[in-house]
Amino acid sequence: MNKGITKTLSATPESFSLRRIPLDRLVPPSSGEVHLWFLDLGELSGSLSAALGGRCDNPSPATPGQLLMARRFYLRLLLGAYLGLPGKAVKINRKNRGKPILDATVHEEEIHFSMAKSEDKLLIGISASSHIGVDLERAGRHARNAMGVARRYFSADEAAALAALDESLRDEAFLRAWACKESVVKASGMGIANQFHRFSVQTDINRQAAVLDFDGKGPGDWSLALVQPSDTFLGALAIEDRLTSLKTFKLVAAGNQPG
Repeated sequence: MNKGITKTLSATPESFSLRRIPLDRLVPPSSGEVHLWFLDLGELSGSLSAALGGRCDNPSPATPGQLLMARRFYLRLLLGAYLGLPGKAVKINRKNRGKPILDATVHEEEIHFSMAKSEDKLLIGISASSHIGVDLERAGRHARNAMGVARRYFSADEAAALAALDESLRDEAFLRAWACKESVVKASGMGIANQFHRFSVQTDINRQAAVLDFDGKGPGDWSLALVQPSDTFLGALAIEDRLTSLKTFKLVAAGNQPG
């Protein structure tokens, strides 16, 4: 990963504290604070199999159906730990544009969450004070026709900034911008379609992630952060609030002792 991006990360793999299954009751984030969880479903597959009463004959959840089941299981496991409930008691609804939310008719606590997946990895963001969005991308990924995508879907300012970059830096800058923009639209609940052009994010890989403008009204109250939960993945989170604290965790199987 480029040194410029490394300097602007809010968390690196070493910053993710290990938390072991089973989880104790978790204290929800305070106002302006975000809890970010990274999960490797391949590493966790044995714990999931045991929790579901099965055997772990396969070292990782390989099929789309197995991955979907694992994602839902661990999302509810984490939310249940914050709510003081077993995961199976957590009820999730979806808003009109598909954003998942806690069922307010069942849960009185206001906990906002967002989940992003890439391969068999998960990033889950938790906030108790504002809507949140997260995205997870494989680091170093080559973007096909990055400038074509930017000119069609990004804001004019972002497209111009990317076009001005040396070609050797463009993939990293594009990936960073994409991850940030994904997290913003997920936090806003707008959905991706026809929304990327409405706002601009920082594309300079030597500067901190930030929303620069939203609908021509300036950056507003948005906060962005970039994280590197593992050597091969880049994550982004967004909240429409001032981010005062970021706590990062990696969920590990019961047999893996935290360092």
